[in-house]
Amino acid sequence: MARRCCCVARTAHRPILDPSGWWRTNLPAVEQPVTSLPADKRFPRRFMADEARNRRIGRPLQRSTGITVPDRPLLDRIGRALMERDEPAAALVAAIRRDSTDPTRVTMGQFNAALASGVDAVPDCPDALRAFFDVVEDTPEWVDFDLINAGAKAYRSYGPNVRDVMADLSLIGGYRFGGPPDLLVKTGLFAGRGALRRMGETVHWSTAVTENDGLRRTGEGFRLTVHVRMMHALINHQYETNGKWDTEQWGLPINQADQGFTLGLFSSVLLRGLRRLGVRVTEADSRAVMHLWKYVGWLMGVGDDFLRDNESDQDVLQYHFLLTQGPLTPAGPQLANAIIAAERGLHFENFSRPRSAYARFRRLSMLRFFLGEQSMRELELPPTPAVAAMPVVAANVLRYQILTRTTLGREWVQHWGERRRSRVVQSHYGPAAAPTVAPLPIAAS
Repeated sequence: MARRCCCVARTAHRPILDPSGWWRTNLPAVEQPVTSLPADKRFPRRFMADEARNRRIGRPLQRSTGITVPDRPLLDRIGRALMERDEPAAALVAAIRRDSTDPTRVTMGQFNAALASGVDAVPDCPDALRAFFDVVEDTPEWVDFDLINAGAKAYRSYGPNVRDVMADLSLIGGYRFGGPPDLLVKTGLFAGRGALRRMGETVHWSTAVTENDGLRRTGEGFRLTVHVRMMHALINHQYETNGKWDTEQWGLPINQADQGFTLGLFSSVLLRGLRRLGVRVTEADSRAVMHLWKYVGWLMGVGDDFLRDNESDQDVLQYHFLLTQGPLTPAGPQLANAIIAAERGLHFENFSRPRSAYARFRRLSMLRFFLGEQSMRELELPPTPAVAAMPVVAANVLRYQILTRTTLGREWVQHWGERRRSRVVQSHYGPAAAPTVAPLPIAAS
């Protein structure tokens, strides 16, 4: 049964800036730094701890949005969100962590059964389990599955360009800020030899999400998204309670602000990176892709305050997220270099060794293209010319800006993108291994 979220009816999805555009000409051309926020605002120490650097990194985004004076109430909202969790999932985790003799306890077996077949398939379903699935199955009335499927189709047509943007601009680009990378190091996720596997799991999840009807209740994308949501909640509970996480410095281990920022990496940041690679993204495709990831974010437990309908609004939000990020920590270079090293482990049918060696060089070259020389130095990555991007851009201009002008050309590009993205999944797992997502960090019972 559909419902209307209360935040949707208020202001969560309104443009932050006046759409008339007067501010673009009547305000100074240079963004002004944010002064100290009121003393009574208690945010984690990472909040706005490296504003000057973040403004430098975000300058291209600042110019495209026209922001000259950041929205102070929005910055305040992001600061508070650093101490906010996904409460429905947290309540379920609390029920999972109860003593085995407690009749209200939820087992992982019960959760997996409910995820696969619904709560009615769980005998004597615990109230906490039913309450959680009442939330995730109560699809908001703003969801348009036809539009979601259109976004998924567009996403598939982008082929391996998605991995280039997501691996370089989004994933490794996100390692330039402290907080989430430090948690990844503590958990072992994306570290060492497991980096290739974890990247493959992310690729598999995003592939499932962007299949036709993948986000309907019976789709694999829906199930994997809820699975990942529960994984986040379990990790969050673990590091909130084990004394190994500095909440005063970083906020909650997995919090609403970081989740909102990450969601933008899959939507507006992805589209921005695709255009830079020469891909033509139409207004219709942009709207559809944004709608897809808005629903994914909702399923993942991202609050309505951080869900956006279109690129321009998401860009504004993303810039404010960027301003609030903490400074680089040693975890960033550690994780970035682990991903680079993992490129040598990619699976290729023929000439595996030289192709994997080239894959490493290509990743470094694309990173130079997306992040720039200074970020490469900060992440302790070897200096590499951005030459790998040149043939990619040229080929994409041909595919997406010339061939797609005809019906036959669009069909060919769609087929090419879908065929190539399946190869990306296979390169992480090998031809004999079935793609999967990491099991939940609690033994099923």
